[in-house]
Amino acid sequence: MTAEGEPTPGDVDGSGLDDEAAMRLLRDGKLDVAGRLVEATNMTLYCSIRHGGQVAACVYKPVRGERPLWDFPDGTLAAREVAAYEVAAATGWRIVPPTVYRDGPFGPGMVQLWIDTDPEADLLALVRSRHPGLRRMAVFDAVVNNADRKGGHLLPLEDGHVYGVDHGVCFSADDKLRTVLWQWRGKQLSRDAVTMLTGLERDLERGRLGRRLRELLTPAEVEATWERVRRLLQTGIHPYPSEDWPAIPWPPI
Repeated sequence: MTAEGEPTPGDVDGSGLDDEAAMRLLRDGKLDVAGRLVEATNMTLYCSIRHGGQVAACVYKPVRGERPLWDFPDGTLAAREVAAYEVAAATGWRIVPPTVYRDGPFGPGMVQLWIDTDPEADLLALVRSRHPGLRRMAVFDAVVNNADRKGGHLLPLEDGHVYGVDHGVCFSADDKLRTVLWQWRGKQLSRDAVTMLTGLERDLERGRLGRRLRELLTPAEVEATWERVRRLLQTGIHPYPSEDWPAIPWPPI
């Protein structure tokens, strides 16, 4: 990849790796910085990662490259990105690419598997669609309280699957849901979503997910996450936009 963020022919897409292999590669592999994604607000580096004969491309966001945010004064964006992956993994929906917190050339930070997107995908059409993967993502965003679900944070693959990325401003203890995915506001949650949320509530209360989130977030943020899951189960519907907070991030794409 060039310094301007354009992929080179030697880039390796890791989407063919299963999650277990990808996580092992991300945790143990050697990071080599190839370039910087210059449009990103915080330092975002494109890297290759190698271990045991496997190689893939990844994104590395070191903590030292983060800009302070007044409304997220505690913790780090990198830890929130990892927390979002942990929640996504617990849903079983493959919403967030494999992500770890580890050391790197510029210190500790978030490392996430690079996913090549469908070059023919129309993001505007996707955002306006009722793609079932986006409905799942809307539930996920309500759980993690995503304050910045832009269209550009969606990664549509050629096989129809859609990943979401850039979750550094999630998990606030205050309601801050801002998203372009309001198609299902007020609609009844799917049976699939209710089943997932029921398991997520148990996992947050006394399972691995609750323990892991307490390592990455503040106690108030973990409690608020649990409360959002309970609220979704109690209401049984997708949330409505807040009247006290802008409903759509800017720019939306």
